Amino acid sequence: MEPAILFVLVLLLLFLGVPVAVALGLSSLIIIAFFSSDSISSVALQLFTASQNYTLLAIPFFILASAFMSTGGVARRIIRFAIASVGHFRGGLAMASVLACMMFAALSGSSPATVVAIGTIAIAGMRQVGYSKEFAAGIIANAGTLGILIPPSIVMVVYSAATDVSVGRMFLAGVVPGIVAGLMLMVAIYVMARVRNLPAEEWKGFHEIVAGGKEAGWGLFLIIIILGGIYGGVFTPTEAAAVAAVYSFAVALFVYRDMGPMKDERWVKEDDGRRARVGFSATVYALALFFVWMILSFFLTADWEGVTFEGRTLTGLALSLVAMVAYALWRGGDGLAALPGLLAASLPIWRRNLSLMGRNFLRAFFNEETRKVTVDAARTTVMLMFIIVNALLFAHVLTAERIPQAITGLMVDAGFTWFTFLIAVNLLLLLGGQFMEPSGLLLIVAPVVFPIAMELGVDPVHLGIIMVVNMEIGMITPPIGLNLFVTSGITGMSLIQVVRAAAPFVLVLFIFLILVTYMPIMSTWLPYSLMGPEIVTR
Repeated sequence: MEPAILFVLVLLLLFLGVPVAVALGLSSLIIIAFFSSDSISSVALQLFTASQNYTLLAIPFFILASAFMSTGGVARRIIRFAIASVGHFRGGLAMASVLACMMFAALSGSSPATVVAIGTIAIAGMRQVGYSKEFAAGIIANAGTLGILIPPSIVMVVYSAATDVSVGRMFLAGVVPGIVAGLMLMVAIYVMARVRNLPAEEWKGFHEIVAGGKEAGWGLFLIIIILGGIYGGVFTPTEAAAVAAVYSFAVALFVYRDMGPMKDERWVKEDDGRRARVGFSATVYALALFFVWMILSFFLTADWEGVTFEGRTLTGLALSLVAMVAYALWRGGDGLAALPGLLAASLPIWRRNLSLMGRNFLRAFFNEETRKVTVDAARTTVMLMFIIVNALLFAHVLTAERIPQAITGLMVDAGFTWFTFLIAVNLLLLLGGQFMEPSGLLLIVAPVVFPIAMELGVDPVHLGIIMVVNMEIGMITPPIGLNLFVTSGITGMSLIQVVRAAAPFVLVLFIFLILVTYMPIMSTWLPYSLMGPEIVTR
């Protein structure tokens, strides 16, 4: 009786237009107060326990990192690199948009952020070279969903918090499916481009790829910091999120200078001489190589005996010196004897930039743009955490009333196998994804289906990826598909137009969902090869 009342209350409140978080929390409170033997004091205890969840602490930091990366010029630089890599194929600009979404997804962990950051630039670019607005909008709406599949992913953190599955394994599990999904979209674009005779960009050579990679490098290095730090055993996913937020702030305000008090202040000005430019670039490459070496060697050798900080530092200095000399000889053209002169000529550039950063260091923290990004991230965090806390209270009621166990018994008695169970899960999530925000839906469904999946022998990490892919499709299916609204907002198209534009590529994601559902090795091979199997106590 209680399960029926609980689910009827939730659905009734949702159809009345009550916010998801309030519907979940109020339904749970009513059940505890009037139908359950559980004490009403458990509500306060569960809310406090949920808010103290260490895993969930990663969410505000990833949201903040995503906000800085979205506001800065990282997206523009990533798009340039993507166009240089695949733009010369037929339909290459559209394929580059997908590749850019894949790379930005690895920085943001958010699907709407990926659509906004990449879409605002890529759609305009595709329109300029002859793509229809509908085709461009459909690509971005679908490719943007990769933001929650390719790690780091906020939705994966939510799933891990709801089921106690390892966040690290979930992040690794999303790598191969994310790449496969991106490649499937690119193949579909190429086929459509051949049929429609869409244009290809001019091949600009490997030099453009290198130049684009260097420009986007500071942003893309965040991927290595997050994943390298987690799987190198240096820090936990939550600590990785905090590091990502700090790094994103530093890159956006001090390196790229796309926002803040130093906005649009270039490191090298047009009136700087050639020798000063060469010397400055040589020292920048040397410092960047040293920085990258120290971080990567720390990740890779954290548990190695005999590797000391002094040894790593000396090796890094030697490599940096070689890189600096090589670049100076290549660009300077005056032999090794000219190196001191080149370095001396670069000192005014260094003095100017260091002085600029010193004067604006504190102002960067309190700048209007910094404040706006922080406040926007805080609003998103509060909204999402309010949903999560109430959903975890809902999960507590499910567990206290043994509702998942009852449903498990019914399904096992009805002859369900893992194969038919996954069909039922996909249908449930595809239907729910049309009406609910991904994190809220996942927190409602996961506590119910997880015990059933464990009873039927479904791998917990595999189940998590299936649920995330369903959440992807839910974000591009009406009436509540968030990516549809975001795409409509940045293109000026009506919601119906965006739905029609996205429909052909949604079919590709449906095929991908079938592959992910019934090819568990796609999700489990990488995490279990590197971290071993997930142990779940039933």
